Amino acid sequence: MATFLYKLGRLAFRRRHFVALIWVALLTLAGVGAASAPPAGNSSFSIPGTEAQKAFDLLEQRFPGASADGATARVVFKAPSGEKMTDAGNKAAVEKTVDELADGSEVASVADPYTGNAVSKDGTIAYASVKYDVSGMELEETTKDALEDAAEQARDAGLTVEIGGDALQAVPETGATEVIGIAVAAVVLVITFGSLVAAGLPLLTALIGVGIGVSSITALASALELGSTTSILAMMIGLAVGIDYALFIVSRYRAELAEGREREEAAGRAVGTAGSAVVFAGLTVVIALVGLAVVNIPMLTKMGVAAAGTVAIAVLIALTMIPALLGYAGRRVKPAGAKGKRLGRSRKGEPKRDQPAGQPKANLGTRWASFVVRRPLAVLLLGVIGLGAAAVPAASLELGLPDDGSQPTSTTQRRAYDLLSEGFGPGFNGPLMVVVDAKGSDAPKDAFDDVAGEIKGLDGVVAVTPPAPNKGGDTATITVVPDSKPSSVQTEDLVHAIRDAGGDIEAKTGAETLVTGSTAMNIDVSQKLNDALVPYLVLVVGLAFLLLIVVFRSILVPLKAALGFLLSVMAALGAVVAVFQWGWLSGLMGVEETGPVMSMMPIFMVGVVFGLAMDYEVFLVTRMREAYVHGEKPNQAVVTGFKHGARVVTAAAVIMMAVFAGFIGSSESMVKMIGFGLAIAVFFDAFVVRMAIVPAVLALLGKKAWWLPKWLDRALPNVDVEGEGLRTAAERGTGPDEDRELVRV
Repeated sequence: MATFLYKLGRLAFRRRHFVALIWVALLTLAGVGAASAPPAGNSSFSIPGTEAQKAFDLLEQRFPGASADGATARVVFKAPSGEKMTDAGNKAAVEKTVDELADGSEVASVADPYTGNAVSKDGTIAYASVKYDVSGMELEETTKDALEDAAEQARDAGLTVEIGGDALQAVPETGATEVIGIAVAAVVLVITFGSLVAAGLPLLTALIGVGIGVSSITALASALELGSTTSILAMMIGLAVGIDYALFIVSRYRAELAEGREREEAAGRAVGTAGSAVVFAGLTVVIALVGLAVVNIPMLTKMGVAAAGTVAIAVLIALTMIPALLGYAGRRVKPAGAKGKRLGRSRKGEPKRDQPAGQPKANLGTRWASFVVRRPLAVLLLGVIGLGAAAVPAASLELGLPDDGSQPTSTTQRRAYDLLSEGFGPGFNGPLMVVVDAKGSDAPKDAFDDVAGEIKGLDGVVAVTPPAPNKGGDTATITVVPDSKPSSVQTEDLVHAIRDAGGDIEAKTGAETLVTGSTAMNIDVSQKLNDALVPYLVLVVGLAFLLLIVVFRSILVPLKAALGFLLSVMAALGAVVAVFQWGWLSGLMGVEETGPVMSMMPIFMVGVVFGLAMDYEVFLVTRMREAYVHGEKPNQAVVTGFKHGARVVTAAAVIMMAVFAGFIGSSESMVKMIGFGLAIAVFFDAFVVRMAIVPAVLALLGKKAWWLPKWLDRALPNVDVEGEGLRTAAERGTGPDEDRELVRV
């Protein structure tokens, strides 16, 4: 592989005009496609194999034209202090609002509070339910404006009016912190390279790659039903890995220049060595993201595949466009040693590669690695205990999906949620819909009544509506209002109780009882994600473990990498629980409402963090293996790996943390949570696991770390990530093209 990538790097350097033209053309094509594509509709949130989804599909079949997936709005009214909603003036204002809402072009129906029993017992709060023909993301802006205008007129009449539901659903905004994240990345790159030109190359290529990826997602969003969150997550991950991958290749290029090589040769060798690590690091990220398909939740699968596509683009750009831009930059990208001269701290005295150690002052990476290999057991214990302490809150993890109750208190959706809780009880915001399929029953009406009566007798039920049958009389819906809020454990227990009671009723009457609605859907999603977590871990970690065996030609190094990842992801989950569930530092993070952690957070973090963790493992440990296979002793190889790789890996981790942390400012709670979780996970993994635990374990293992059974060594392909073939060819005074027998690609 090193030979192939070496040729690719030299070719891109020589044919830089052609390479640049291809990528600019792809960016233009993707941009035109995004600009001309129809607006994305609502992303499909189906959960195959769950009872909630089965009930939803049954409703679509038995209640045609009911717009089961149409947007909804609840316009909530509160009377002024000392008045009631039944007062003549207030009633007239509400009825006028209802009439105006009913005139909307996309409105399917509007329920009058006074005819639909939608006034609270104390008479101070009422609500009107609005049903639309299309989903929230497909509503025209004029329809949303009409909804807000009608509410504003009621406010002018003296009422407090708030709007809940998904009719006002908006594309999430990331805020100014995203730009700050990119700015921090730029500063780190300038400090690392000491050159604006060298620092600008990773930023430029990452932005081009993300531009192509996100524009492609936007162009395909309508056809593939991709939600707005998909493009934000693809941008988040694509920016982080795009900058990092380019950073490693540019750093290796400058190191090769410092060795005295010509620029084209240096570009080829940088892509052949660091580029090999980029390919395998990218593969682990792609495996982790595509592996989300095993959960069998289409929305999660699409998010993973879209983000994986952006990562693949980042890898291709790093391998081709970076050497092309290095050709354009020419002498403006200095050798590694030249940076020290510019900053007034010449590194001429530092030992170059292959020079005897101990003469000049060692860099920080060398000093840290030397300290770790002298005291490996103490460093290992301190790192493991620290991460274990950070992981403690994860034991209290509660899962759920965000609803209007998790919105900031400044939003009308949240205020409507609070008013409904005040007037009708907390369970009113998450009613359960029970669907009774009596097609196999001899007495459907009796079956409907039996189900309603059984549910009324359950604990935790506030209200049960009379069964509402369809035209055929074989299916009915029953609305159940719990006495607890939608995300509570009590509501989850009630859902299971209704389902258990339905089994007994089916045995007696032949009618099947199904529970659906947003609350039941959330419960089923959480259960499905929990059930899929172990198979997903086995698949992703197993495939990556095999890949790392090929890369490192070792059994214990990949095993250590996987165990270190588990430590970092558990510590990151503990931090997420502490902030978003317990409320620690919530004000600093802009978290206005604590509550359950998003259901898909654990499995999504496992996938993304595993891929990113393997990035640092590959980049850092391949340098150690490179030194080891070139004859250094195990402990000295660890120090050499840190000498050449620690500074760059540190910069890469800081950049990735800055990019992820930039998304904490998003208005979307899911994006905010994922941004924080990934940022803290990168911190734990890069600075505790890879920079402390990994060298400590390698120092304790010694030569055993690189042990591989001989039969397996013969069976595995030699991918030559360390560029041994290139090195051997150079020592013989020939080019890789003339010495192919030395390298197995």
